[in-house]
Amino acid sequence: MENGAVYNETTEPEAKAPRRRPFGCTLQHLRGWRLLAKVVQAIFSFVAVVCEEIVDDCIYCSGLYFFEFISCSAFLLSLLILCVYCTDMYESLGKEKVQKL
Repeated sequence: MENGAVYNETTEPEAKAPRRRPFGCTLQHLRGWRLLAKVVQAIFSFVAVVCEEIVDDCIYCSGLYFFEFISCSAFLLSLLILCVYCTDMYESLGKEKVQKL
């Protein structure tokens, strides 16, 4: 008696791993005007940070420091949003956690 008649294959064939894009970049979750708006927001906030750093002297600097805080925060948060929505981080965190964030 041959082994083939008694024993059947019990394991499934090995599945190929899905092909990953470089750096996990995907535009699946942020498309169209939302992607454009976030990119423009990141560019404008970066320009604001650069413009603020150009200022050498000021008489009343409290407004300038507040502007620096707001523009730097906006730049970092817009980069965070772009990184989460345009990479595999969205799937790894989960939709519920991203919405809470």
